[in-house]
Amino acid sequence: MSGEQLRRIDDGVRQMLSRVNATAAEADTGFPHYAETAGGRWTRTPDGFWTGGFWGGLLALSALGSGDRSYAGLAEDVARRLVPRARSDTAFRGFLFFYGAGVAQLTAPSDAARDAALAGARGLAASFHHAAGLIPLGTQAEEAGAVGRGAANIDAVPGTVALLAWAAGELGEPALLDMARRHAQRHVEYCVRSDGSICQSAAFDERDGSLLRRYTHKGRSDDSTWARAQAWAMLGFAQAGRWVSPDFLPTAVTVADWWIENLPADRVALWDFDAGRDEPRDTSATAIAAAALLKLAALLPDRSHYREHAAAMVDMLVAGHLTPSGALSGGCFDPTRGVATDSELVWGDYFLLESLLALRGRIEPASL
Repeated sequence: MSGEQLRRIDDGVRQMLSRVNATAAEADTGFPHYAETAGGRWTRTPDGFWTGGFWGGLLALSALGSGDRSYAGLAEDVARRLVPRARSDTAFRGFLFFYGAGVAQLTAPSDAARDAALAGARGLAASFHHAAGLIPLGTQAEEAGAVGRGAANIDAVPGTVALLAWAAGELGEPALLDMARRHAQRHVEYCVRSDGSICQSAAFDERDGSLLRRYTHKGRSDDSTWARAQAWAMLGFAQAGRWVSPDFLPTAVTVADWWIENLPADRVALWDFDAGRDEPRDTSATAIAAAALLKLAALLPDRSHYREHAAAMVDMLVAGHLTPSGALSGGCFDPTRGVATDSELVWGDYFLLESLLALRGRIEPASL
């Protein structure tokens, strides 16, 4: 990276820490979800929805980025507040508890973070569908509605596989590692198309887990490639390759190569790869993908070009979309419902900060 790129990284970290400070100082209760760029006021969720864990993760990363332990204390508080969600019937507990407690535990171990992360892992394990070989989307899955037990979603792989595998080691319970392996493998079968693109969602036969149909909850169409689905797959299978088995790395490479080959020239993804050029971009998907590429570069030394691609993507995000106040603008949450289509998204902030710290050597990318 050039000196100018390194300067932008350092400036970006400082700006993002300023935004974390401003968010933490707000008197509002609940968990940050999304914010309009102009005013910076967060729309918050009372119980964390599927996104609240990324606020805890941002705080844990802020402790690393600044050396200030007070952030770690705030991250512990987020972990404690998430514990009631451990029993909620949603596969998105992987997001809530890996990022809302696991990241804090992995970066600055504490009893509070460990206990919360283990509660989340046990809750996910209790929802495991043994006949089908995965954790279903769940009857309380946010955004998807009451879909029942015969539905799956690529969004349920990242966080989940890492959390279950970590808990298996902490508790000495290899059954949890096997659940993580089977869960990830099913989603390879369900969601990875022959060309390496990703279909977000699948319906399966509860008797044996066989695939019934592919579809999407958030993309442009069932046949399109929703950008965040591709990014979640990159992240989830990279984590599976690190935490579960290297056997998942070839799949992670396949979906990562598809991303690189299909990304626009300016390196910031449209919200759906089949969207028109006048439709919204999604900086949050781009930040997720950058974090995933950095993990793969660390896990596969012969793929050093992944780090170069990630650095270029991050550079574009910082130079073109990070506001002076430290908010990652241009996130597209849900264009199908017209919600937060050009906004700051808490998970976008998280993955941009993770990527910045990884590029600066403050964290080992594959550790998270």
